Amino acid sequence: MSFDDNKTIGFQKTIDPHFGTKACHVGQEPDQWGYMDAVPPICMSSTFKQLEPAVTKFEYGRGGNPTRQVLEQCLASLEGSKYGMTFATGLGALTCITSLIGTGDHVLCVDDLYGGTGRYFRNLASKNGIESTFLNADDPVKFVAAMKPNTKIIWLESPTNPTLKIWDIEKISELAKKKSKDIIVVVDNTFLTPYFQKPLELGADIVMYSATKYLNGHSDVIMGAATLNDDKLYEQLKYNQNTNGIVPSPFDCYLVNRSLKTLNLRMEQHMKNGLAVGRFLESHPDVQKVLHPGLPSYPRHDLALRQMSGYGGMVSFYHKYGLQESKTFLKKLKVFTLAESLGGHKSLAELP
Repeated sequence: MSFDDNKTIGFQKTIDPHFGTKACHVGQEPDQWGYMDAVPPICMSSTFKQLEPAVTKFEYGRGGNPTRQVLEQCLASLEGSKYGMTFATGLGALTCITSLIGTGDHVLCVDDLYGGTGRYFRNLASKNGIESTFLNADDPVKFVAAMKPNTKIIWLESPTNPTLKIWDIEKISELAKKKSKDIIVVVDNTFLTPYFQKPLELGADIVMYSATKYLNGHSDVIMGAATLNDDKLYEQLKYNQNTNGIVPSPFDCYLVNRSLKTLNLRMEQHMKNGLAVGRFLESHPDVQKVLHPGLPSYPRHDLALRQMSGYGGMVSFYHKYGLQESKTFLKKLKVFTLAESLGGHKSLAELP
């Protein structure tokens, strides 16, 4: 599947035909480097010479770095956003975004989230006086009705980890902003990347990624990222990031920048493989249920076709037996590796 034929399988959103070109060129111009490097070099310096006091393009590595800037410019171009930001980890991105609010504020979250996200809101943010509510968002009206006067952030993840629930991002964003002009809608888009879904175009304010997963795609970097358009939010996030020191290393930025060059090719293959596995499992007599937005049996398949332009490589399923059978099955895998994470070049399996 590619941007040429995605409409033939029912998607209403089209893939940017220039995605791969942007990934290879934006932020990568050789003229910006002294040696005209065709591949952006790694700048490992932690500090930079000032022409005069406080006059310099980069001041200190925590506040900015040439290699990081290249990656952030490229990522923003793929998202179609004004700004791109990268962080030490995906949870670092979450921490920085949450630092936009404070004691007495409320976050309305969907009821199925990456475990680390839920753990942060329940066990750490709560210690700082930030209240969280976790609700099913199948009905956007009921979900948004749960907003409180002190709700400052709506946190969505679509598709979710690990049960691949999807939510109507556009409708939730629209209803939430009618209720509060100051609400910040955040979407964790890790499972689809900007190649298959663009939440900013659906009304979100900030898109968050675990760049560890598909964006890097080689299981050798841990990093987070965020994209956004709002000037004020960006300045606040930059200040908070610099103050908290939640920054990635230049070497890791170099690796993720390299990986973006093949993101479009990898995502198309991930989708083909994921659908093939999902269809096979759905036909297997020992399988009770398969969760994959690309299967017609998926309860919200129509929503997937409406707001996405493709699927990732994740598949979740229930078999007909118990925990011991799960352990036996996972121990006997030959091609898949029993390991956490996703989005790399190897196929992994895990019992959440």
